[in-house]
Amino acid sequence: MKDINEQLSSKTVAIRPSGIRKFFDIVSTMKDAISLGVGEPDFDTPWPIREEGIYSLERGRTFYTSNSGLFELKAEIARYLERRFGVPYDPNSEITVTVGGSEGIDLAFRAMLNPGDEVIIPQPSYVSYEPCVVLADGVPVILELKEKDRFKLMPEDLRAKITPKTKMLVLPFPNNPTGSVMTREELEAIAEVVIENDLYVISDEIYTELTYTGEDPASITQIPGMRDRTILINGFSKAYAMTGWRLGYACGPAPILKQMIKIHQFAIMCAPTTSQYAAVAALRDGDEAVAMMRDSYNQRRRYVLSRLEEMNIPCFEPEGAFYIFPNISRFGMTSDDFATTLLKEEKVAVVPGTAFGACGEGFIRISYAYSLKQLKEALERIQRFTERLDRENS
Repeated sequence: MKDINEQLSSKTVAIRPSGIRKFFDIVSTMKDAISLGVGEPDFDTPWPIREEGIYSLERGRTFYTSNSGLFELKAEIARYLERRFGVPYDPNSEITVTVGGSEGIDLAFRAMLNPGDEVIIPQPSYVSYEPCVVLADGVPVILELKEKDRFKLMPEDLRAKITPKTKMLVLPFPNNPTGSVMTREELEAIAEVVIENDLYVISDEIYTELTYTGEDPASITQIPGMRDRTILINGFSKAYAMTGWRLGYACGPAPILKQMIKIHQFAIMCAPTTSQYAAVAALRDGDEAVAMMRDSYNQRRRYVLSRLEEMNIPCFEPEGAFYIFPNISRFGMTSDDFATTLLKEEKVAVVPGTAFGACGEGFIRISYAYSLKQLKEALERIQRFTERLDRENS
């Protein structure tokens, strides 16, 4: 029998496992450990949403939906996008319900890329973009987001990365892991470069409801000329505390969605039916629950920022999502060493910044999607750890 390792896909073998899950797996085996590593709301899914899922089961709604999703849900998604951004989508041909936002990202790359096509990926950013481009035979082109720019995408940096092979840009805002948010004016400057160079955009807006500036969130699809060259990705995991329901959606031009549905049809068939019925209730009746959770995250955000300031750990103030990305370079350790030693000595799990790209070196990601009680205890432990490092380095 041939060596099984030699029979595996070399492309898949070369992909690095998620740096987030590495620490999650370790902390799950440690007694009294506190994890600030996973981006998962600590809230239960709001009751009216759960109730609709239960009701759908009681009514025997356990069959396949259409490949692109339950029409009732797609219509609600269209209404949501119209009222939130003033951007119309046809639920019949321009919206597909996916198994989480992550599947939508994968489908978009596989539907759009030919071998050798380049995709510009701003980093630090969500761990799935780069491997999904590779699996779709595209070429990831990394664009470093800088702390001095508040981790926003600068049009001049985008221009510098464009080549004749560039086809797509990933727009990962509000950003995981930095919490950076792009304003309408800043997106307009990016749109100008995109249109000028005839590019397409994947706009990952999974955290769009979790912003803390007091201003309405912006989408690049609102900018003239961008709706028809953008695949908008969103979902229910973060804003509605529905991570385990595994439900997202993709919106975009009908010719692109037609190809995405084809892949989805053969790989998945359709998203979970129960989850789709629950998501209808989320869009119809979930605004109040989302506002309550957002207010709670904002309270936690301010608390964590103040504690890090007390520890003299510099940190960009995040304006969205539920992550903080402090700069720990003054301790003279790599991000991985800092996170590993913190977990070993104080039983607190954070994620090394390098899990989100090489330019994340010198940073760690802290999720504040946890209770204030957990955050207070974890930050006490982090303070003990950093004070010990300061003494050792003095």
